[in-house]
Amino acid sequence: MERTKILIVEDDETASYLMQSFLEDCGFLVESVFTVTDGLAYLKNKKYNLLLLDINLPDFTGFDLLSDINKTVAIPTIIISAYSDTHIKVKAFKYGAHDYMTKPIDFIELEARVWALLARSSNIKLDTLDNSLFKIENSKILFKSHFLNLTTLEFDILSFFINNIEQTVSRDLLVESIPSLKSHRLLDNHIKNIRKKIEEDSSHPGYLKTEYGIGYRLNKKS
Repeated sequence: MERTKILIVEDDETASYLMQSFLEDCGFLVESVFTVTDGLAYLKNKKYNLLLLDINLPDFTGFDLLSDINKTVAIPTIIISAYSDTHIKVKAFKYGAHDYMTKPIDFIELEARVWALLARSSNIKLDTLDNSLFKIENSKILFKSHFLNLTTLEFDILSFFINNIEQTVSRDLLVESIPSLKSHRLLDNHIKNIRKKIEEDSSHPGYLKTEYGIGYRLNKKS
């Protein structure tokens, strides 16, 4: 069986070495680089199953890497950062990160999060995403070749799903990641409104599905 490959982009060489050594002991194949430039080169020329990414890097930021790499491949990503601010976490998720851990890292928790993310994620080529009926263009969402008439909050919610398409997103994560959402109940109400705009039968949704006890999942096809 082919072993899972992980790329670490972290400029703290000691932290990078410790993470790499631990994950290799867990059975993963791990490579490490220390700049965004090298990270992009590795990601564009090799296939990885998961990315561990710092935000503060010597040449650019982790957000720059996510923005660039997501043009060609969406890779399951865990942000590893010293920042604990909510607005930084929200920004990371909006740029396409799937999980966020604050330094100093608990390695046992790291392994658990890696396995959890791998269990629900896989590398998705952008050309696959382009076959989706959902596209974000100029702060609007295109669906079946028509722009949807969405409120600002509906746009934020649906954009989050599009950036995490085919993945189950918890209600807690949505409320935490979208500042205007104040409660699960408000989220659920907006989900109902979004379904009315994208589903043939909003009472039996094919695109925006409920994952009972967890949250929601947006499908590329109904």
